[in-house]
Amino acid sequence: QVQLVESGGGLVQAGDSLRLSCATSGRTFRSYVMVVGWFRQAPGKEREFVAAISGSDGKTDYANAVKGRFTISRDNAKNTVYLQMNSLKPEDTAVYYCAAGFFLSQNKREYSYWGQGTQVTVSS
Repeated sequence: QVQLVESGGGLVQAGDSLRLSCATSGRTFRSYVMVVGWFRQAPGKEREFVAAISGSDGKTDYANAVKGRFTISRDNAKNTVYLQMNSLKPEDTAVYYCAAGFFLSQNKREYSYWGQGTQVTVSS
């Protein structure tokens, strides 16, 4: 099994920065060094891909809406994945989820394990 716990959300103003953390645990995660992705879901909208990072080579992928503003990184020694979010906009407001899977993908169906989410609210 794999467990994921997000933290770092909050209320900020447009232009501010936040760093989200995803603490991972579980034998499966350590055994396979899984891909970790961040997704977000705003009220009334579908859950959408934000960013992902592979476990083996650190390859990353970003949604167009966040390219150049968000950076995903991981510290395998701490089993933690980070999402640094800069130049935040009101449209970034959502619940942010981290998820673990075996393939680097923007498709949420490729991710088998999910955290509970952390709220990010950006005021204008």
